Amino acid sequence: MLLIRGSFKMTDRARPDGDTLPFVADNVADWKLVPGCAPIVPKADGRVSIRLEAIDALETHYGQKPHEEHQPRDLAHQAADKLLTLVGFESVIRNEDDETVVTVPKSVPGWILTRGSDVHGRCVAFVGKTTPPVYSGYETAIDEELLKKTANYQLLRLGLTYPTYYSGLAGYLRELLTDASEQARAAGAGLWAAGVDKTIDGATVTGMPSITDDHSGQVMLPKLFRRLKDYLDFTPDDPSLDRFRAYLAGGADEYRLLPDTKQLFSGLHNIVQVTADNTVKMTHPAREIIFTEK
Repeated sequence: MLLIRGSFKMTDRARPDGDTLPFVADNVADWKLVPGCAPIVPKADGRVSIRLEAIDALETHYGQKPHEEHQPRDLAHQAADKLLTLVGFESVIRNEDDETVVTVPKSVPGWILTRGSDVHGRCVAFVGKTTPPVYSGYETAIDEELLKKTANYQLLRLGLTYPTYYSGLAGYLRELLTDASEQARAAGAGLWAAGVDKTIDGATVTGMPSITDDHSGQVMLPKLFRRLKDYLDFTPDDPSLDRFRAYLAGGADEYRLLPDTKQLFSGLHNIVQVTADNTVKMTHPAREIIFTEK
């Protein structure tokens, strides 16, 4: 992967969550070296949005105002604030009304390891704060020792994020990350505490409050939450999920399932079930799904 050195920088209106950070490269020309779905275009102050590779954190703010929604905030904020401390910020003060943060200091030195951009023009990367293994602008392999230094790995090990894989990620890295997540599951940490994650057991959805309320306990894979939110936006007066699987069938999600990755599936309806009482669940855990790069 390509290494880029720079700083994680918080502006006055920054709204980082548990899997996204703003980053300023020391050498702006390094962004031209990043391959992927869309070119990386820094903002006027040099910031680029970094989407952390291989993880998905609970949503702190999803959608457009005034229809923004969030998942239960306790674990969502734990992941977001832990990410900031993992890359070197000493303290984090969060405004829960609009999800903006104030950090001390305003910026910290660090580095990213990237294999490319996503369709939104974000750089997908592993992030770290220790001495980088190579000079900025050069490529390097990632071994187990280096992977364990990244915030991505640490968030999975703490049980604060779900593993979420795409086809371009090397299989040996995926296995190491899954091991970290499974250790957290075995320990009952974070998302994996008893009764917290409803992705496989099922969440009863009676409208957005049932999956956003801080006391509902209806925590699920963020990708499934986002699809439910988008669907319910189309049917605000009808909380029924009778047509949710049909909606998913029309989506663009393509993926393969471990351990046999020969078959390519199109649409999450293949791995999502909806019962008569509006209970939604997935038939495969996140660690078994490898999404196609787009």
